Amino acid sequence: MIDQFLWVERYRPSTIDECILPDSLRKTFKEFVVSGQIPNFLFCGTAGVGKTTVAKALCNEIGAEYLIINGSEESGIDVLRTKIKGFASTISLTDSKKVVILDEADYLNPNSTQPALRGFIEEFSSNCRFIFTCNFKNRIIEPLHSRCSVIEFKISSKDKQIIAAKFFKRLTNILTKEGIEFDSPTVAGVVSKYFPDYRRILNEIQRYSASGKIDSGILVNLSDESYRELVKSLKEKDFTSVRKWISSNSDTEPTQLFRDLYDKSIEFLETQSIPEMVLILANYQYKSAFAADQQLNTSAAMVEIMVKCKFK
Repeated sequence: MIDQFLWVERYRPSTIDECILPDSLRKTFKEFVVSGQIPNFLFCGTAGVGKTTVAKALCNEIGAEYLIINGSEESGIDVLRTKIKGFASTISLTDSKKVVILDEADYLNPNSTQPALRGFIEEFSSNCRFIFTCNFKNRIIEPLHSRCSVIEFKISSKDKQIIAAKFFKRLTNILTKEGIEFDSPTVAGVVSKYFPDYRRILNEIQRYSASGKIDSGILVNLSDESYRELVKSLKEKDFTSVRKWISSNSDTEPTQLFRDLYDKSIEFLETQSIPEMVLILANYQYKSAFAADQQLNTSAAMVEIMVKCKFK
């Protein structure tokens, strides 16, 4: 099964204690586990920080039966009328609690699906709880905010080093268990590059471990060389090469690409063009939350940068 192959699923924590979280969040969730009851939740935070993992772990620990709906794939009102309503309206055969996990809820239709959920939360309050996860909490309508306990998955600057060290230790344990030789500084470099996106880190490490060994050789793939190729193509207004780069790097999250270009802009843009690029990136990062075709959206952003910005 694919779930058994992917490390993010094979090694997904099943309890709150196993989740790598700031102490304040861990304490909050442990209190709910001890009580055996959970409210309706809205989990907010960037991609890969553990929102869905915590939702599943909570359900596991309180013995709840749960249904997961992916909002980016099933965002219409028909989902409510079939899957959600059918699950929430029935009594569990084992008399366990029921929870609907609406993953990537910021993709749920704000004009039909989200408003309808207000009534569902109240109608099935005696039998079912709802956990919404989202990257962009401003995409969730206010009536849902008011019906949920809002938890933000943020890691403060003082906690970053501690949390990253814990995840590094978890990662080395996984590599040891998988029988993969590894160079600790190289693994630390991967953690540093993608932290706090645990999912991305684990996926990258699994990809690089295909040869059975992780050493400094993979740093070539993690270096800035690829971005230099993109910038060169942008400067030369070579759209064909830009399009090929985007296709070859389709596994790169658009938000990460936009952030990296923002961070490196001073290296390749004339000073007067940096504000223009910031506006372009912010605009297309916003649009990426709704784009049906991320490659097309990213290509449009790159075209606008080519046309409007001056390169060194």
